[in-house]
Amino acid sequence: MVTPKDHFHGSDLEKIEAVYGIKKEDITSFSANVNPLGISPRLRECLIDHIDAITSYPDREYTSLRKCIADYAGTIPERIIVGNGSTELISLFIQITHPRRAMILGPTYSEYEREISLGGGTTLYYPLKEELDYQLDITHFTSKLNDSLDLLVLCNPNNPTSSCVKREDMRKILDVCKEHDIYVMVDETYVEFCDNVHEITAVPLTAYYNNIIILRGTSKFFSAPGLRLGYAITGNMDLLRSINQFKNPWMINSLAAVAGELMFTDEEYIKKTRQLILSERNRIYDMFASSDKFHPYRPGANFMLLKILDHHTSDELFDKAIRQGMMIRDCSTFPFLSDKYIRFCFMLPEDNDRLAACLLGDD
Repeated sequence: MVTPKDHFHGSDLEKIEAVYGIKKEDITSFSANVNPLGISPRLRECLIDHIDAITSYPDREYTSLRKCIADYAGTIPERIIVGNGSTELISLFIQITHPRRAMILGPTYSEYEREISLGGGTTLYYPLKEELDYQLDITHFTSKLNDSLDLLVLCNPNNPTSSCVKREDMRKILDVCKEHDIYVMVDETYVEFCDNVHEITAVPLTAYYNNIIILRGTSKFFSAPGLRLGYAITGNMDLLRSINQFKNPWMINSLAAVAGELMFTDEEYIKKTRQLILSERNRIYDMFASSDKFHPYRPGANFMLLKILDHHTSDELFDKAIRQGMMIRDCSTFPFLSDKYIRFCFMLPEDNDRLAACLLGDD
């Protein structure tokens, strides 16, 4: 089991405040990977107008919410279950399936390994290769799948590499996993930021494969981490019934249910977000690619991984940025990365320019 060292998470602004003496309100977080637009004006109005929703219990089946999610994600309500953030759904899935031996692509989010370990399982990592710019070699990868595994975990787009597996390759993975009776958990937290989301999302595959569950949430794309609204999509009806029997009767609160119904139909906000991220992703990638201080790995999501090419280390650059009120991610805590890697998400253009000036400027 990989043991990460202590580090600052994107939500640890109180810790930053205590250590550096900088008010959290004065920190621009390039570490949390959250939509820089904040919640939409329509959502803000919706929450105010529907505050009385908290005086009653939500619908146990979340019928209207699941219909909105299904229309948004391109599936049917019967394949959807909602939860108190995608993290809770990951935990529920692990508790129900009890994987004995799982494979995880690394470097990636540490919560997968933690949940598997809490459930008594062991984890094997398949390292993405730097020489391939952390893109997955499907042929080599599928050759490593075998009967000793019962779970495969994929983050797509992957955090922190921002690399993607297209749906045609995901189908190949599912076919091999089917042969070896391996269940596949795909975390699509960041897929909505992709400009080619319809080529990447595995949601359509849930209509044909019963060995896949897809996890999504509203924390990142809809800039609502405090709402704690996540959902899972699977075509495995037996698994859905088991989760429904195991879960708490009301997974999310009334206000989150109302908000969710609006968020997934807010076309103006969705379009504006994708346009902003696409524009800034290309612009900032080109800016760092032309520098001799960093090697940026081409991003597919709303964040970018960089290798530091000069004498600096990731903690030194973290310290430099935070003292200017900007928080980046020191990636030395991720499996297979070192203190020569950092990650940051794309914010508003003026904020991105300020960070670029900090990282690319002379000491």
